[in-house]
Amino acid sequence: MSTPKRPADIYMRFLQLAEALRGLPSLPALDPLEERILAIVARAGQAEERLSVRDMMAKKDLGSPATLHTRLISMREKGWIMLSDTEDTRRKQIELTQAALLHFDKLSKCLIQATKLS
Repeated sequence: MSTPKRPADIYMRFLQLAEALRGLPSLPALDPLEERILAIVARAGQAEERLSVRDMMAKKDLGSPATLHTRLISMREKGWIMLSDTEDTRRKQIELTQAALLHFDKLSKCLIQATKLS
């Protein structure tokens, strides 16, 4: 890889490497809304914040509650998220699956590789 001429080159290289991950057999692909939801779940987990299904469905900028509910079901079936019980059995906590965490590990490696200069 050649030396980046500008900072945007590093980001473009990261996008290229991340796109290559999509071709690998792992978890089924996500649509753009599901990717946004995944990022929200990941950030909440990183910040050690609780994120329930109700909390997610209250995020008006992501669409209607029915749309979000459908996407959460889809993401669960695809293996990206899991729902765990809380002290209130009516509320479910949204968490990343081990497979989703491994995906983020791979993306992190892509970011590190993109920043390396050769």
